Formats: sequence, structure tokens, C-alpha cells
Amino acid sequence: MLTVLIGLTSALVYGAADFLGGTASRRISPVRVTAVAALAGLAVMLLAVATVPAFSGYWSGDVIVLGALSGVTGAVAIGLLYACLAIGPMSILSPLTAVVSAVVPLSIGLFAGERLQTIGYVALGLALVAVVLVGFVPEEGAVRPSLRGLLMAIGSGVSIGVFLVIIDQTPDDSGLVPLVVNRAVTAAIMFSAVGLLALLALLTISRRRAAPSTVAEPVEAPAEAPAHTWLPGLRLAIACGIVDAVANAGLLLGVRIGELSIMAVLTALYPAGTIILAAVVLKERIAPVQIAGLVLAVAAGAMLALA
Repeated sequence: MLTVLIGLTSALVYGAADFLGGTASRRISPVRVTAVAALAGLAVMLLAVATVPAFSGYWSGDVIVLGALSGVTGAVAIGLLYACLAIGPMSILSPLTAVVSAVVPLSIGLFAGERLQTIGYVALGLALVAVVLVGFVPEEGAVRPSLRGLLMAIGSGVSIGVFLVIIDQTPDDSGLVPLVVNRAVTAAIMFSAVGLLALLALLTISRRRAAPSTVAEPVEAPAEAPAHTWLPGLRLAIACGIVDAVANAGLLLGVRIGELSIMAVLTALYPAGTIILAAVVLKERIAPVQIAGLVLAVAAGAMLALA
């Protein structure tokens, strides 16, 4: 019962983090949002480890390696997720990513010997259906996804699933230390990406200025966005990192006290949190199929609790 509660709560919190990150990405680039969020999450993790005895743990080579690997897979997952959603259509690629992210650790967990009662397997199947229904957003004139978009969505889902598996392997006495390393590595990767993109932009401007032209046209550097447009995005990115850190802590606790297969499927319901916040904050309409998915998710959670 406790594992189910933690899994569903973590999914909703993950959804809130995605909502904040998506809103922030409308003001500043997704790469910068991810980098800032990772740094904010790192600060939260360090504070928790330093001040809360229950969160502190032992540092070891295995913990550092596993934390670093989870940081790399996390960075890849986020990068591919933003890229595939930018290509679209989101109504297909978003639930595809969620389903794949659940199937990978679910399969590994069951292969490793995790066993449930019959009602538990039925519940996991219903939860997977709920993931698809919750993430499905009917669009008029929706286009078919490209092969590139499908491959990136699958790659993102696989990376998220591998992240779950790696986190599940961390020692119980390591506290939040693996997540500290995770956030440090993710932040390092994403800030390196920000720096690389900035360098490429400068090189492009330099080449344009140096290129001969028959028409004298001034080449100007791109204007900086006014502070009133990017500061709110920065605040949202920081909030995203803090909320995401809470969700990751819940995930880590869930896989340590319960089954990986259950946590993998429940946390894949994260689109529900985004949809609920979008409906409340942005007044977006929730489609009937999504409501059916939410109801099915609650029913699946209750069945898992019984199992």
C-alpha cells in the first residue's frame, strides 16, 4: 500500500515538474531550463543530505558510479524528450515515451524474479492502458509521427527506464547520495551543452561577418531578451528543479521499499500531474478519454494496493 501511495504521489509531482519545465521553456530554451533545474535540484539534495540525518548516507565507489550513470541517462532522456516533443505530434509521442519508460524496468524487474498475485498483473496492464489514455490528446488534423520522432521517443523512454533500473541498484544505506551525484552530472552535461551552443552561435556570427559579400549588410549579434521575459522563465526553471528533486527522492524511496515493476508503471503516470495543473492554471480542457485514463489509473492503483 505504501509503495502504491509513494508511486502515485511521485507521478503527480513529476507531472508538476514537467508542467513547470514546459512553461519555463516558453521563455528560455529547453536546454537552459534543464541545466538550471538540475543545478537547483543539486542544491536541494545537498541541503537535504547535510541537514536531515535520514537522507544522509554512505559515499562509496559503487554509489558514485551508479549516481553518475543515472545522471548521464537522465540527461539523455530529457534531451531526447524535448527534441521529440518539439517535432511532434505530442499526443502520440508523449504517451509512447511514458509507456516505454514503464515497460523497460517492468520487464527487467519481472525477469529478475519479482512476482505479484494475478490481480497485480491485471492492475499493471490497466495502468499501462491508463498511461496511454492520460497522455492522449485528440488534435484536429493530427499528423502521423515521423520515423525520427518515433525513434527519439523510444530512445527517451528507454533512457528513463534505464535510469529507474540504475537507481534501483543503489544501496539502501546510501540515502540521497546517488541523487546528489546524479544531479551534479546532469548539471555538468547540460551546462556544457549550453556553453557549446553559445560557442557555435558566436562562430556562426563570426563567419557571417568574415564572409565576402557584394552587398554591404551590417551583421548584428542577436539582441538579448529583456529581463522581464527571461526572469520568470528562470524562476520557473528553479521551481522545476526543486519539485523534480522531491519526485526523485520519492522514487528512490519507493524502489527501496517496494517492487521496481510497480514503481516503474505508477511513475509513468506522470502526464496526469501535468494535465491536472494545465486544467487548473491554464484552464485547458481535459478530454473525456483523459478523464477515463485518470479513473483507470486510480483503479489500477487500488488493485496494486490489494496485490
